[in-house]
Amino acid sequence: PGSISAAFQKYLQHLGLHDFPCGLGSWNKSRCNARRSSRAELAGLEETLPPGEETPEVLLQLLRDQHSPWALPSDCSPQAQRLREVVVLAPELLHGSTISRLVKSLRILDKGVEEVDEGLLQFQQLEELILSASHISRVTSAHLPRTLKVLELCYNDVGDLQDLCTQPPPELQHLGLGYNRLCGPSQERHLTADFWPNLVSLDLSFNSLTDLLGLVSQLSTLQNLRILLLQGNPLALIPTYRGFLVDSLPKLSILDDIYIRPEERQQFQGLAGQP
Repeated sequence: PGSISAAFQKYLQHLGLHDFPCGLGSWNKSRCNARRSSRAELAGLEETLPPGEETPEVLLQLLRDQHSPWALPSDCSPQAQRLREVVVLAPELLHGSTISRLVKSLRILDKGVEEVDEGLLQFQQLEELILSASHISRVTSAHLPRTLKVLELCYNDVGDLQDLCTQPPPELQHLGLGYNRLCGPSQERHLTADFWPNLVSLDLSFNSLTDLLGLVSQLSTLQNLRILLLQGNPLALIPTYRGFLVDSLPKLSILDDIYIRPEERQQFQGLAGQP
């Protein structure tokens, strides 16, 4: 199956990080050798470039000029351009998994990813992982970096949260599970502060959740929860759905993309305690 690691390596190849004018080659070989030995720097000498080599400034210009054959397409992200420029200035970063250790945000959308593999642990500073529109049915939490604060898995095939909740990232603030295959009541027990003590935002929209009372009893343990999306589930068809949630979760600020106004909270006061 397609893994996150494989998708990331394919993306790096697409950026041409190992090819001219990035990476290491005949166009910058002496500069990189001098950096390794640092003898020229210690001697305070300015050496002239050998024939066929280019200065970092010239190489950067080839990347930045929109008419250059080495320029990225206009739909590429600023981060992709920045990564190429960093590799021009420091091509030694291409060795091993150094680049992975520098990445803080990783977005892999609609690339056929099916597996959250162990290679993801190389991203030792990763804070945001977006894996929308993939084919992921199972997430092994042991493969998620502990630094993760945002995990977005919308438009996937996740139907069971047990593996995700075995060792969840302790600092996670947003969990996006919209447009998946979750159905209760067995999944609701995984949505408590025991697993997600710092969760601020939770998207469960457009699944098959039906047990409103059971779900709310679990969500009420999430003391930091401020944003909740449940629209698109069968439980959202219950006539008192919104009022019951507003009164049951007094710390909630936004429900289904709509701010909870003070007058709305007052209107539904006491509804949660009714049979």
